[in-house]
Amino acid sequence: MSEPGCGDETVRRWREAAGREDLVLLDGFHALKHALRFGAHVHLAVADDPAAVRGLAAELAPDVEADVVRLVAGAPLRTLLPRVHPTGVAALALRPDRAAGREALGRMPRPAPVVVLDNPRNLGNLGAVVRLAAGFGATGVVTRGDLDPWHPNVVRAGAGLHYATTVDRLELEELPPGPLYALDPEGEDIRTLTLPDDALLAFGSERHGISPELRARADHLVSLPMRPQVSSYNLATSVAMTLFHWGGPQPAPAVTDRAGTD
Repeated sequence: MSEPGCGDETVRRWREAAGREDLVLLDGFHALKHALRFGAHVHLAVADDPAAVRGLAAELAPDVEADVVRLVAGAPLRTLLPRVHPTGVAALALRPDRAAGREALGRMPRPAPVVVLDNPRNLGNLGAVVRLAAGFGATGVVTRGDLDPWHPNVVRAGAGLHYATTVDRLELEELPPGPLYALDPEGEDIRTLTLPDDALLAFGSERHGISPELRARADHLVSLPMRPQVSSYNLATSVAMTLFHWGGPQPAPAVTDRAGTD
């Protein structure tokens, strides 16, 4: 149940803030948890049952429990959102500074690759790639094309891990420096290559592959091993295989959730 006396004011504040372009919807507890872990400024968080959400924080994310207790207010979510996440919580958070993100992408030497998605079409796949990039410690995920990488459905699929890496949409001429390795069926087998930390790892759209202009810009064409007569891998699977091949530094032990699924 919503906490008494706070619902109307919380609803008013949410509706006033929901249209702001500098705020991002965090849909569900896992998105809120990750955003808080990686320094997001949460403007407002609401839940039908704040006590239940605080219980989730105590069980699954004690490192941010104090923030959840401080932030989450009671409000009827179904009056604010077309679809309510099963965990019963949503939040609005400040989108990271774009100039600072671009500076981070261009800083050399770079400790980890940047993932480049060339005209992706599927919001869920894009969110899964952000989640992978965050898990592997990639420097960032940049997209080309008209799909917004900060669309609410992408942030939901990425479980709020946009705040753990840099996510932006760039034109071809704006790509950060570094050798461009483009995934292409005609490329060199990835198992024969060592991918450098400062690489740009480029992946084409789910249907059409990399565009001719990006292919022409590539320093290396790279292929993933695949059984004959299998047409392609899912985009997120291809990114996972490539980042796993890159490897990168082994992270220090960190907080481990007892539940790793959404």
